[in-house]
Amino acid sequence: MKKIIYVLPSLFLSTQVQAHAGRLDAQGGHTYRDTGIYHCHKEPCFSLMKKKYSRKNWRHWLDADKDCQNTRVEVLLRDAKHEVSSWQTKRCKVKTGAWQCPYTGRLFTDSSELDIDHIVPLKEAFISGANRWNKSEKTAFANDMDNLLVVEALENRQKGSKDPAQWLPENVNYHCTYIKKWVAVKEKYQLVIDEQEKRAIDAILQNCS
Repeated sequence: MKKIIYVLPSLFLSTQVQAHAGRLDAQGGHTYRDTGIYHCHKEPCFSLMKKKYSRKNWRHWLDADKDCQNTRVEVLLRDAKHEVSSWQTKRCKVKTGAWQCPYTGRLFTDSSELDIDHIVPLKEAFISGANRWNKSEKTAFANDMDNLLVVEALENRQKGSKDPAQWLPENVNYHCTYIKKWVAVKEKYQLVIDEQEKRAIDAILQNCS
């Protein structure tokens, strides 16, 4: 049985698990009474939750401040190793520059080879408590710069919607930073961490300074 933990700030750093009461419904899940979060304990709940997820409900790469730079462009500019030299003002896109993928350590100069990764993927957020959010809240999460990184496209596709129990960056030297960012986002949005995920997180953090 896959147990779910509701994560509060720094909770995962200890061995304590916040208990919660409530019978499971026919799907294998229930609502945490203090937060209103519906979460799963076993199948078929996990599979059913994933089927309910729709990426179209998470609008991203918006130009919220109307400066001709959408979220993708702003992350490309933020994460560039130096000032981007090829800036197309007409189409408001970055084509070339210099970026180092934190997941692999490889260098890139062509932005078409890069993705903007959601550190905590949208589907992972959905099954971790964000299913209760309205569209505005989902949009805010999808465009949150704290949850975004410029990464190698192929590596991002391999990651998909996996959590740290299922995937970690190829670059071992980035594991501590990645896990700390993952946890910070989950804390910020009060998203749940399941037991397998917690074990993977703890295994990395115990070796971090």
